[in-house]
Amino acid sequence: MSSIPKQPLFCLKWPWDMNQTPQTNTPSVCSFEGPWIFKSMQSLGSVAFNFVQSVSKSRSSLVNHFKPLQFDARTNQSKSLSPEEQAEAEHRAFASALASNKEATMLEFYSPKCRLCSSLLNSVVEVERRNSDWLNIVMADAENDKWLPELLHYDIRYVPCFVLLDKKGRALAKTGIPNSRLHVLAGLSHLLKMKCPSKRTT
Repeated sequence: MSSIPKQPLFCLKWPWDMNQTPQTNTPSVCSFEGPWIFKSMQSLGSVAFNFVQSVSKSRSSLVNHFKPLQFDARTNQSKSLSPEEQAEAEHRAFASALASNKEATMLEFYSPKCRLCSSLLNSVVEVERRNSDWLNIVMADAENDKWLPELLHYDIRYVPCFVLLDKKGRALAKTGIPNSRLHVLAGLSHLLKMKCPSKRTT
């Protein structure tokens, strides 16, 4: 009798083993070709595994390479700031906004790691430009310890969160828990209508 390798009862191939080239020298004990549904499940597992790996790599690179920037309008250049410098610049902007005696100030709490916060940046800039005669918008990094008193005072538990303040710095309202970009923009629009001068339309 010839010695033929015995086939195992079950053959399992992991998704990450699919792309490896088989070695021709060593005979494979597990050469069982299963039904098409098992092949499709194996392919699906491989796709899911590769997707999770790519997402985790891209996410870690985004977090590691993020550095706050300050834009200098005179030189048209941006320079990176340390967290302490970033917090100091944001606090100066907040103090300046309250001292401007405009009708309202909007304080936006954000996180550098929040993709939703980043996607709102252009919209927020446009809102401030259209309402610059009565409104200031100031950004506050919720992950910076320097903003901890304001985080506690305004009860900020999520980002992005917009807090509407009157000219004396008293909180009037804030946006709710963000479900989507449109949800946040709708909340922002509602806050603007609360304090917007009656002659203006945003």
